[in-house]
Amino acid sequence: MAGKLFKLLLFFSAGGLILFVSFAAYIYIASERYLGDVVAHQGFEYSAELDAETLERGRHIARTRGCFGCHGQELQGAVFSEEWGWVGTAVAPNLAKYARQHDAVTIEAAVRQGIGHDGKALWSMPSYNFVLMNDNDLTALIAFLRSAPVVEKPLPEPDIGWEARYLMASGQAQHMADWADLMPPLLLGQDDPPNLVRGEYLAKTTCNECHGFDLRGQEDFPPIPDLAIVAAYTDEDFRHLMKTGEAIGGRKDLGLMSIVAKDRFASFTHWELRDLLSYLRTLPDQPVDEDAAWRQLR
Repeated sequence: MAGKLFKLLLFFSAGGLILFVSFAAYIYIASERYLGDVVAHQGFEYSAELDAETLERGRHIARTRGCFGCHGQELQGAVFSEEWGWVGTAVAPNLAKYARQHDAVTIEAAVRQGIGHDGKALWSMPSYNFVLMNDNDLTALIAFLRSAPVVEKPLPEPDIGWEARYLMASGQAQHMADWADLMPPLLLGQDDPPNLVRGEYLAKTTCNECHGFDLRGQEDFPPIPDLAIVAAYTDEDFRHLMKTGEAIGGRKDLGLMSIVAKDRFASFTHWELRDLLSYLRTLPDQPVDEDAAWRQLR
């Protein structure tokens, strides 16, 4: 009797193991297929003048758009596994080294399209924030990154992890190439006031990383506010917020905004802050598209 029971348990255990391995294989294959089902758009041409003005512009873009914040203050790379527990090992690579190892077309695909050097979609690079970055700024950024000293730091191999793979395989999460494709175009053009055109460009290559593609907030936890609230700020209050991370009334703990403001936005020029505020003040008069595809996926 005991022998029959043992054989029965062994049978079910073997069956369970086969099911588990089969399920894991399906998750891995499906997620890999999803990550690989992307094609980079061509057309970017890199021809940077390596003069002081171009390199300084590139440094400014790197600072204000968050390259230093995510990749380290020496661009040496960083690991985000503790912050993102649902990812196996999230690694921001050494940017100075990466920019030297890959051609400009490959770098452009990573920055603006969410596609890595291996031809697969990226998972944690916020490329949707840079889709609208113009060629001049991207060219200056690449030139700066290639000029920055390479600071060596041991970094682990990135690992998406099983939870993230399951979310992709089951259609519950999108990679960065898909997010980048959802970013709507700029709305203002040559017939609009130049300060508003410049302000929209700044907002939609900076603020949309957290506040939504249209800057009208996210239903995340905690909720991220609609930037129409900035209309209540005076010029002085807004400059203080962007330089120090402190809101109206002296509120100092704004979560991520307090950190990002000091690391990135404090480097915006007086004129950039003026144009950005001018544009954000137009948001209360703009309708919110609650049915936008990107909003439904959040």
